[in-house]
This record gives sequence, structure tokens and C-alpha cells, in this order.
Amino acid sequence: MQVSETVVNVADRAAVHAWADLIVSELGKVNVIFNNAGVAQGGTVEGNDYADYEWIMNINFWGVVNGTKAFLPHIKASGNGHIVNISSVFGLFAQPGMSAYNASKFAVRGFTESLRQELDMAKCGVSASCVHPGGIKTNIATTARMNASLSSVTGQDIDQGRQQFNDQLLCTPPEKAAQVIINGVLANKRRILIGTDAYLLDALQRLCPAFYQRMMTASMRLAARFSTKKASKQAPEAME
Repeated sequence: MQVSETVVNVADRAAVHAWADLIVSELGKVNVIFNNAGVAQGGTVEGNDYADYEWIMNINFWGVVNGTKAFLPHIKASGNGHIVNISSVFGLFAQPGMSAYNASKFAVRGFTESLRQELDMAKCGVSASCVHPGGIKTNIATTARMNASLSSVTGQDIDQGRQQFNDQLLCTPPEKAAQVIINGVLANKRRILIGTDAYLLDALQRLCPAFYQRMMTASMRLAARFSTKKASKQAPEAME
């Protein structure tokens, strides 16, 4: 099997298109593209800068658009292929402090669902799937950009929140996630969910498309109060 490896900035449209052309010239054809590059950012709408939204959208959304448009003509030329765009469980439901990430992943979902319908109508042998992973054991939380405004939502400082997210919410091994995606592509699924958490949150949003927001707000408030009380109890011990 021939393997080609290249470092590409997915936010650089010209670089992505040049890479697609290079791959076709080296391998002859392309059948599948996995648009998987992504970053995370945490902060309130008021606390975030415009630059925070631009940074995450350039990678999470425009990276998907760039990869899709660069490879789509080549995949169609092959006569048989698939486009796999990675959204998130945060592309199904929103929560406080994640407006930038939510916006980028909701955008990927809408873009991919529209693309899938166009490909279905074209009957060109190419299809598309949108993937919504729950917590996958990657370094996305470790490398996430977070600002101090997030503490007003979580009741924790940034490092505590990052550690808790890593320890408690990132549960599914990447290898299992990859196999779920492959199986979903082979089954030509429109939406691929990964992890029990993704299925539960998808069901919650379907059953309570508006009320889930109140539930999320209430749970976040309780968690923030618990974190604040826990921190206040530990403070005297730290001073001793």
C-alpha cells in the first residue's frame, strides 16, 4: 500500500487545493476524504474576542469546506467515494461557555447535510456522512484555548476545568471511534454517532429540542455551585 504524508494548514484554502492535486498526481485517484482537523475554544459570548470566533471557524468550519471542495471533483471523477466530515456532539446541542465551538460544529452539520442531499440528487456514486463524536480520548481539551470568562460558567479555574474534562468526559478510545466511523461509512449512514454520551445527548435534544436548554443551564449552575463550595472548603487546608 502506498502512503503519502503531508503537513497542511486546513485553514489555508490554496494549500488544501494544492495538496488535493498533489495526492491525485501521486496516487492516481481519491475515493474518500476524512475532514477531521479540529480545535476547541471556551469562553462566554461577552468574554470572547472576535478573533476567537474567527480562529475556530477558520479551522473547524472552513477547514471542512476547503477539504470538501478541494477533493469533491476528484472523488466524483473516481466514480465511487465518500466525504466524511467530523462535527461533534456539540453540533447537536449547545451549552454555556461553548458558543464558538458550538457555532463551528453546528455549521459543519448543516453544510454536510446539505451536501449529502445534493449528492443523493446527483446520483454520482459519491456520498457524505456527518460524524458526531462524544468524548474521545484525544488532546483536544489539553490544547483548547480558554479564557477567564469560562470560570463564571463552570465555577472552576481554567486548569481545573480542563483536567476534569479530560478525566471525566473523554472516555472513548480513538481506535474505537475510527472503527465506528468506518462502519458508518460502509453502511452509508447520514449521521454517525460515537459513544454512549453522544446517543444520550442526541436523544435528549430530539425529545426536548427547546427544554433541554433549561436542563443544561440548571445542571451547569449546580456543577458551578458544587465546584465553588469544594474550592472554598479546600482553601483553609491549603493555607495550613
